[in-house]
Amino acid sequence: MSTSRPARPAPLAALALTLVATLGACGDLHAPDSRTGAAPSASGASSPSAPGASPYVEPGAGDGAPHYDENNAYRREGDMAPAHEKDARREADRIRPVLKRLWEEREWDPATVRDALLRLGYEEERVTKGGKRLGGTLTVTGMLARWKDDGYVTPEGTRVALRVHDDACVSAFVQKSNFEVRTNGPYPETGCFEPPYGH
Repeated sequence: MSTSRPARPAPLAALALTLVATLGACGDLHAPDSRTGAAPSASGASSPSAPGASPYVEPGAGDGAPHYDENNAYRREGDMAPAHEKDARREADRIRPVLKRLWEEREWDPATVRDALLRLGYEEERVTKGGKRLGGTLTVTGMLARWKDDGYVTPEGTRVALRVHDDACVSAFVQKSNFEVRTNGPYPETGCFEPPYGH
């Protein structure tokens, strides 16, 4: 009969506890700072009142938010060929005095604006329900509804879009407070009209 006893697990357990304590020493306490009298704190701990800046800032991002460009791609107008941009500026120069006159006369409803621009020789753009263009270049609509106080309101005024080329547009608006005419490339989802925010 053997009198030997099996090895005791105690030395192994003690070794394991020592190892855990050593590895966990990263958060050990330090003596108070004698200059400030501050209480001990765990080393490497950061102040909860001073959050750090985002580790990722997308280059060219308007507000520095991650994925800014991706989230706002629908608001980025396409590039215009230089010759087409010149054509668009020429058409903007034809439209600007008409909208200025209408604004001064306080006439900014869509029907009046449409009639005045059709007299310049433009044809209204026709599009199928599927979005296929059938002809014409001019689109005249009312202003977009906006949130105000407790609901949406549609301000008086008119938005104008003129497709000069597939890659070149004139967009404009006329309303009580002001009017604007500018050239731009088309937007991915809304053509010549600048899309609203909150996509």
